[in-house]
Amino acid sequence: MSSPSDQTRRTIILTALATAVHASAPRSAAAEEDAPGSDLRPQKADVLVFAEGDRAGEVIKPQDLKPGGPAVRAWPKDPKTSVVRKGSRLNEVVVVKLDPAELDDSTRPRSADGIVAYSAICSHAGCPITAWVKAAQGEKDVLKCVCHNSEFDPRQSAQVVFGPAPRRLAALPLAIADGSLTVAGTFVGKAGAQQGG
Repeated sequence: MSSPSDQTRRTIILTALATAVHASAPRSAAAEEDAPGSDLRPQKADVLVFAEGDRAGEVIKPQDLKPGGPAVRAWPKDPKTSVVRKGSRLNEVVVVKLDPAELDDSTRPRSADGIVAYSAICSHAGCPITAWVKAAQGEKDVLKCVCHNSEFDPRQSAQVVFGPAPRRLAALPLAIADGSLTVAGTFVGKAGAQQGG
């Protein structure tokens, strides 16, 4: 049988161990997000990597995307330092592969073989764009923020086609280099919601 002092000592050790494990886990995640360059906006020549799922962190290749969708969430990654730019939620994008013939004249030059990328943050209240669904009005699939039902047509520079969003999503110009999706320029438009909503 253990003495009361043994039980107290055991409790103290277990509490200290649990505290140390708990304290170290968030720090390592934060360290990755605090890596130099992780909060910089997407830079020209960054590669795009999957933001979620079994392939999170892997470079996205055009053949990884199904024609006509669904949209895939992605982060830009510095190919030289391997830093994923997920230090700011404003850097996350949604990527979708469309028929190049469906893209309007302002969207086509920013696409890579019909693949387009837009900010994953709604321009209304800053909620994430999470759905690829049939438009409320029409037959085409659109990007949708389910928070307040704003819909954006990726074929027409992600212009608002339904809901309260005040402006289109920021577009991220793409290119294909060495078989991977890469960033061809800075965001066109402001990523995220306007101040005050």
